[in-house]
Amino acid sequence: MSLRLVEVFLPQSQEKPVKEFLEPHPFVKSWYISLPEEGFLLKILLHEGQVEPVVDCLTQKFSDLDGFRLLLLPVEASLPQPEPEKLEPDVDQKKSSRIYREEIYLDVAQSISLNWTEILLVVLSTIIAAIGLLRGSEVIVIGAMVVAPLLKPNMALGLATTLGDVSLGRKSLIIGLTQVLIALALSILLGIFVSVDLSNMSEVALRTRVDLSDVALAFASGVAGAISFTTGEKSAVVGVMVSVALLPPLVVLGILIGSGLWFPALGATVLVSTNITCLNLAAIATFWIQDVRPQEWWKNNTAKKITRTASVVWLLLLTILIGLIFVVKLGYS
Repeated sequence: MSLRLVEVFLPQSQEKPVKEFLEPHPFVKSWYISLPEEGFLLKILLHEGQVEPVVDCLTQKFSDLDGFRLLLLPVEASLPQPEPEKLEPDVDQKKSSRIYREEIYLDVAQSISLNWTEILLVVLSTIIAAIGLLRGSEVIVIGAMVVAPLLKPNMALGLATTLGDVSLGRKSLIIGLTQVLIALALSILLGIFVSVDLSNMSEVALRTRVDLSDVALAFASGVAGAISFTTGEKSAVVGVMVSVALLPPLVVLGILIGSGLWFPALGATVLVSTNITCLNLAAIATFWIQDVRPQEWWKNNTAKKITRTASVVWLLLLTILIGLIFVVKLGYS
């Protein structure tokens, strides 16, 4: 497991209290460095699973003091190698299996933005996906999925729900909807000028039919995406982008609308909606199971209410979509 270095700046008078505070907490090593006229600097080396309880307690006990400042830094290497982390019986294994809450929050929040670079990525990935779909090239379609930044706003919305963070939730909704509308509008425009023959376009036709296996795939991909953020394994996000496939059915939907093929467009609509719904449900469930909660108890109560409400809404939507899946299947049969 990765290491983290916590640096805490405190007044000199707090050296004894902080030593007493650290005694019951597991960590690798600690150092106390005196700072002339500025108190002292406490450095604590920890395994990433040990960070959250220590940092939460430090901020609760000392954050109101003048001069308090806490920094959390990743450790690339440590020599000699520390002993492997040993979990105590009373340690919350849900928290010990993931990185610190604030690390997850910053990783997710900083990964979403609405700027010209992101807009250009959506436009380019839509064009790439359209070319791949119309030419029947699965490789080109996969390339578009890797480029498209559609996954992260959904992960951010799931995290905002479990933390009860209205600001992050609003931001992720605005960014996610904007990306979807840009891709859809461009696809509709392309569909107006393209002749669509579903019998000769396998990649397009494939995304007009929905099955219950698509529900399972989207949910599993959402779980994998959330875990990649909670464990800091960002390299796995690329695989999730490919497996959940948000962009191709969205582009197919736009092309079919532009071409006036309404019933096949219904199938693509159900597939897009199913992917987004399952992705958000999976993210909420994964963050909740891994005990990603607000630090303050009053925020925790609000987060629980928001999580319950959002989960019910997503589940109702999924129930409706499953019904539509059978309607679409009957239409094709």
